[in-house]
Amino acid sequence: MRLAELSARSGVSTATIKYYLREGLLPPGRQVNTTTADYDEEHLRRLRLVRAMIHVGRLPVATVREVLGHIDDDSLGRTIRLGAALWALPQAAEPDEEDEYVRAARTEVDRLLAALGWTNAQALTTISPSYRSLVLAVAAFRRLGYGWGAELLAPYAQLMHRAAVLDLDFMETHPSETEQVETAVLETILNEPVLQALHRLAQEEESARRYGFE
Repeated sequence: MRLAELSARSGVSTATIKYYLREGLLPPGRQVNTTTADYDEEHLRRLRLVRAMIHVGRLPVATVREVLGHIDDDSLGRTIRLGAALWALPQAAEPDEEDEYVRAARTEVDRLLAALGWTNAQALTTISPSYRSLVLAVAAFRRLGYGWGAELLAPYAQLMHRAAVLDLDFMETHPSETEQVETAVLETILNEPVLQALHRLAQEEESARRYGFE
């Protein structure tokens, strides 16, 4: 397809597509002649991913370029390739290891992972931004006087594992490994707001069931 058709099918202006091409966010098309290039379904798919990262995820171009670099790095195994792409997304700050609440939270999170048998997650604790985010969140609860620990976290972790199974099941419906990693990144950007909204709706529903509308 020509640039005009790519623009029409994606809903992205030709000027923006040309900008993405210049910034290396979109691979160049097959050159037909000195002024015309041809694009395919891979370009359309990548364009939609770039738009989601920039306009939904509000990511800067440099971050998008880094994420795409990991997606396209087929020298990595699938788990590391996926992890590298997701870890390039904005993450929480490093926990302050001198903070007593952080130390207590880390102990509880480690206890949780051991109780769940999440040995792979345990192996990634030194590099996983998700692990650090969980430690910071638990520390914040404990700092406010809420004794969140492994026992309270376990049922939530089990629910999230079920969600992760659904995520990867959907990811694996795509044929190539690159498409699968793209889908996982897209799910992270788009699904997390969906899950948050569903959580809040479920809370509203359960509250109404228990207490009515008084």
